[in-house]
Amino acid sequence: MNHRYCVIMCGGVGSRFWPFSRNDRPKQFLDFFGTGRSLLQMTVDRILPLIPADNIILVTNSAYAGIIREQLPEIKESNILLEPARRNTAPCICWAAHHITALDPEATIVTLPSDHLILKEETFREVLEEGQTFVERNPSLLTIGLRPTSPHTGYGYIQLGAPVEDFPGICKVKSFTEKPDLEMAKVFVESGEFYWNSGMFLWSGRAILEAFARYAPEIANIFDAGDSSYATPEENSFIATAFPASPSISIDYAIMEKASNVFVKTADIGWSDLGSWKALYETSPKNHEGNVTQGCKALLHDCRNSVFAVNGDKIIVAAGLEGYIVAENDNALLIYPVAEEQKIRQVVNDIRARFGEDYI
Repeated sequence: MNHRYCVIMCGGVGSRFWPFSRNDRPKQFLDFFGTGRSLLQMTVDRILPLIPADNIILVTNSAYAGIIREQLPEIKESNILLEPARRNTAPCICWAAHHITALDPEATIVTLPSDHLILKEETFREVLEEGQTFVERNPSLLTIGLRPTSPHTGYGYIQLGAPVEDFPGICKVKSFTEKPDLEMAKVFVESGEFYWNSGMFLWSGRAILEAFARYAPEIANIFDAGDSSYATPEENSFIATAFPASPSISIDYAIMEKASNVFVKTADIGWSDLGSWKALYETSPKNHEGNVTQGCKALLHDCRNSVFAVNGDKIIVAAGLEGYIVAENDNALLIYPVAEEQKIRQVVNDIRARFGEDYI
């Protein structure tokens, strides 16, 4: 029996990519690179050489059930776990671990976001292969660490401790700091001792459930109550009441900052979390003036270092723009400085408050 499983978390709303990413079709379901495959489909394609489709579990919001089935018909319906409410990554991971260990008590689990870009796919699979072997032999929590290229305040930072014998590139985690302020992030990057937490994790089902019991008992108690229902016809009815009762918290705050058995595998996998328009700009091909055009025709005069993206058969004509995002989708148009794109999430909240959900 293959005891290796993968959980892909695909329930987020991707508000920093508004207006392309919308409530009814967030960024993980979009084809950003014109390949004919969405970010979610690319994530599944990337993992299939390592883990069979029958062992891939998708956790998403119930609103996206139809899109998932449309994009991934190879994933059986019982492997799609539909969250009845949005509760961040810790409850999502706890539920998936219970579901998988009910199917296979010996399971090891790779846990991945659905919307990242990884350019070095073969290296990525080698990293996961080594990581799976490590967590099969050790009751540990393993994260993938990436060398920081800037003092980014949106990522967790991992301080490297002692290396692990027999596993090159794997170290004990000395400290784990989630989303530091800018000054602290600068100190971390300058020290050379810290790596970004990629949000990709490996562990056995037993190890992560033991971590919940020890470090997040308020979540563990809620999901432990359903032990007899997992992988049975009663699972969904239990989750319908249990899941909304769980605290909304990330796995980083709930477990990774607190646990003593956290390790990190450092890697160079050509990674971007594609968390924003700026990240898309940085990872996309550019013309000689530094402009990115995503899936659209553009006639540009004296425009530099900007992103132009529209849906449908439209042409953009622009002049004199430098460092701007111009993005149009359905009933919304965004024209915003790239340097201030971190404010787009708040803009979305303001639009919701003033104009309602139809524009979100």
